[in-house]
Amino acid sequence: MINIPVPGFKNLCIDHLVLDYNGTIAFDGKLIEGVASRLTALSRELQIHVLTADTFGTVTEALSGIPCNIFVIPFENQAAAKQDYIRALGIEHCAAIGNGRNDRLMLREAALGIAVILGEGASCDAIFSGDVTSLSILDALDLLLNPLRLIATLRS
Repeated sequence: MINIPVPGFKNLCIDHLVLDYNGTIAFDGKLIEGVASRLTALSRELQIHVLTADTFGTVTEALSGIPCNIFVIPFENQAAAKQDYIRALGIEHCAAIGNGRNDRLMLREAALGIAVILGEGASCDAIFSGDVTSLSILDALDLLLNPLRLIATLRS
């Protein structure tokens, strides 16, 4: 668990990190350099979950050796599938990171939603549904590895 007391926001008690795959931690089906080491470090304190439609069919191989749960979502109703997934985990203990329109519901409901803008862009719905927006997945993951950065952004 990562406990992050954010003055004027909320006390975040995060047990689960739920991530979109393509466009968030991978680009064109390939894991972004630096993500594996950060996920491994975070897995010491959090359960890592990767949700994907696996468009490129690469997720299992790309994440081999990284302690995480992989959940392949159906092509239909992806936003609802992601929302249902974090609800089953307990939204009050979830951080979610994504970039797509199909991530908007999980970003909105998670205790902490982080939208990322990478090479394929980000949906405006995702950006406005999150609590924080980052221009790099590495920076987004580093917010959880270095919580004082997150406190500086979210406090009021």
